[in-house]
Amino acid sequence: MNGEFDGTKPVEQAIHRKLTDSFSPVHLDIMNESYMHNVPRGSETHFKVIVVSSNFDKLPLIKRHRLVNDILKDELKNGVHALSITAKTPAEWDSSSKQICPSPACRGGFGK
Repeated sequence: MNGEFDGTKPVEQAIHRKLTDSFSPVHLDIMNESYMHNVPRGSETHFKVIVVSSNFDKLPLIKRHRLVNDILKDELKNGVHALSITAKTPAEWDSSSKQICPSPACRGGFGK
């Protein structure tokens, strides 16, 4: 996401605003992966976020994920079906390959 909003992606915009306001990230990527699933065109139901923030210093991964999930609880209650989270400290990000694994293909849902 490039940070410029045209009003057609309200959920993505809300995610961006909330994560930015809460974590002041040094790096933030928000990817709408809904197109990979059996949902109508333009849906905002499946997201992957990469948040790099010093707020995660000394926090275990589970607590980082809980923080992100808590901040996005309204979106998760109101239409976001899946949220993949990568939450790193700036030092972890700097020492990483900065490559994020692609999400798996949709298996059809509903036990298919």
